[in-house]
Amino acid sequence: MPILQAKRGLLLLPAVALLTGCNAVLLSPSGDLAVRQRDLIIISTGLMLLIIVPVIVLTLLFAWRYRASNQQAEYAPDWDHSTLLELLIWAAPLLIIIALGALTWVSTHKLDPYRPLAQLDAERELPPDSQPLTVEVVALDWKWLFFYPEQGIATVNELAAPVDRPIRFRITASTVMNSFFIPALAGQVYAMPGMETKLHAVINQPGIYDGFSANYSGAGFSGMHFKFHGMSTREFEQWVQQNKAGGTALTRDAYLKLEQPSEREPVRRYASVASGLYDAILNRCVEANRMCMKDMMAVDERNGRGRAGADSFAVPAAATRTSLGLSDMPARTYAGPVCTASDPAGTAGAPVPERAQ
Repeated sequence: MPILQAKRGLLLLPAVALLTGCNAVLLSPSGDLAVRQRDLIIISTGLMLLIIVPVIVLTLLFAWRYRASNQQAEYAPDWDHSTLLELLIWAAPLLIIIALGALTWVSTHKLDPYRPLAQLDAERELPPDSQPLTVEVVALDWKWLFFYPEQGIATVNELAAPVDRPIRFRITASTVMNSFFIPALAGQVYAMPGMETKLHAVINQPGIYDGFSANYSGAGFSGMHFKFHGMSTREFEQWVQQNKAGGTALTRDAYLKLEQPSEREPVRRYASVASGLYDAILNRCVEANRMCMKDMMAVDERNGRGRAGADSFAVPAAATRTSLGLSDMPARTYAGPVCTASDPAGTAGAPVPERAQ
């Protein structure tokens, strides 16, 4: 018998060895939003266990008590109803469902990723003069691009933020849908092309945390990881200065090259960023002579272009036609924007070869 038990123990060793590699970051996060999400998971699990555990225990108890070899068990083939038992069976789950529903309703509003933070953690309110750090996130194939508009820098596969300072993420994608996820900081938020999602979060402890895409997006998905650095304010300022001193310029042409699919890209740093680049990525008009989505929607809102835009036509640039799969087709003119916020007269487009009929 001891030999048999020893063999069973040896069979469990591989499973135990696998568990030693687990990182329970979701149960031990470092950001207030992730902590509150962790608490929600624990409370919800506890409420459900109030039903699950008794059902499992009673199932095993009934199976043992009414086994075929137990001649002492009472046999009642005509029994079919008990009011007390029905009340117990239905009342407990109903109360738990009501509790879960109330908890879900409250937490859905409090943990809304679009909602600005009201506290740094459970014990500290957000200071009235606190200004969030804005980070613009672009999911590329298969890497992450981060813009810091206030600092004027950008990075690839590296993210940093000061401890105890709210972070306001603006998130989009270049081609396909991804999911921006830093388990230690907050829950995942989808990144979608032509759309912007938001996330407000704060990191409360310094350290280096894992970030990745939690939504399959193609061949390079498994290597779409980055490091998130929680720093002191002084360390963050030094990090910004290092990027400005050692980085290159992220122009629109440089972005179009960076946008091409690639796997397991190293960290890159950019000391400066072309004006309006994130907005152009969001509106899918980084290439020359390509109409921005916001301008297209503005045209649609006004029920067409009218006489003011009758001559506003352009030919797509070669890079644009290649990215759209139109390089082998004849070049055709298309309607360009009448005006933009930076170009009220609408004169920034390329010269028009001829007036479209």
